[in-house]
Amino acid sequence: MWLTRPLRERSTQLFLGVLFAALIVVTALHLLMPQDSALYVSSYTVTLLGKYLCYALLAVAVDLVWGYLGILSLGHGAFFALGGYAMGMYLMRQIGDRGVYGDPLLPDFMVFLNWQELPWYWLGFDMAWFAFIMVLLAPGLLALVFGFLAFRSRVTGVYLSIITQALTFALMLAFFRNEMGFGGNNGLTDFKDLLGFDLRTDATRLGLFLATGIALAIGYVVCRGIVTSKLGRVSVACRDAEARTRFLGYRVERVQLFVFVVSAMLAGVAGALYVPQVGIINPSEFSPLFSIEVVVWVALGGRATLYGAVIGAILVNYGKTVFTGIMPDAWLFALGGLFVLVTVFLPKGIAGLLFTRKKTKDEPTTPAQEATA
Repeated sequence: MWLTRPLRERSTQLFLGVLFAALIVVTALHLLMPQDSALYVSSYTVTLLGKYLCYALLAVAVDLVWGYLGILSLGHGAFFALGGYAMGMYLMRQIGDRGVYGDPLLPDFMVFLNWQELPWYWLGFDMAWFAFIMVLLAPGLLALVFGFLAFRSRVTGVYLSIITQALTFALMLAFFRNEMGFGGNNGLTDFKDLLGFDLRTDATRLGLFLATGIALAIGYVVCRGIVTSKLGRVSVACRDAEARTRFLGYRVERVQLFVFVVSAMLAGVAGALYVPQVGIINPSEFSPLFSIEVVVWVALGGRATLYGAVIGAILVNYGKTVFTGIMPDAWLFALGGLFVLVTVFLPKGIAGLLFTRKKTKDEPTTPAQEATA
């Protein structure tokens, strides 16, 4: 089966081993260590690490379409945000009469704006199974419609990147409007519980962290299954020689559409896991700047590796956490400079550097090299 093939790869086994080891270590240090110990991992740190893992899953989704399909998407933040809003709508419906205004049906922002009834597109979000389906369906449908129109028209290269950026910018402007029914500028917040578990408790935060780690593992295996299959080989052919691939008889637009939709759905899952851990979702997640940042993560970690995208996402966001406290006004300049340096000196990213070192180490030395040494 194509999904079990990656589990036999040494690189996948190593990635999953490191990931699950990290999950176990963080859990043990959080539960077993006393709070005054230097090794204790606080609930705040657990939540922060969970956010990093959400970003890592988003980066893997972007690497799938950029690294293996050659589509530089500058709008994946839209799919991330749609998944987040789907989860946020469910969490808002779970508040019930515990809100500020005590309305059992309408969220607080609707009561404040004098809405008289719940919009039709909010119906069903009081049920967890419906909300979880929408986490996949909302970004998936958007990607399906957008991709069908774009790929059928054979829009490629920088033009496709600009269109994806325009898509997320248009959605950001739309969600900022109060009459859209998504909370406007303030978005959705003040969540209480998820599946009956209080979001403010340490146990729930740890559970969300572990769930995010498992989702990252599943997403990684799914992507590796795709790229190591015949579909993945055709995707790489589309990336490197699209015209020749069409000449061989492959329906390139169908391959592009399928991989693009899968990537969008993974981004939606990342957004859905992000919202209950952060506690808010607002239109800023649609910002084109955020989507560009995701591309920087992938470029730093290494395109067409998947695990490199995870490395880049975690490193950049850790740096952002540290340096925004030290030099908040200069962080974006530092990020831009980092992107330029990586592009010039590490065109294959950190993963490419690690691969080069491993290859050099494994190469046998020739008699001439031994004599020179």
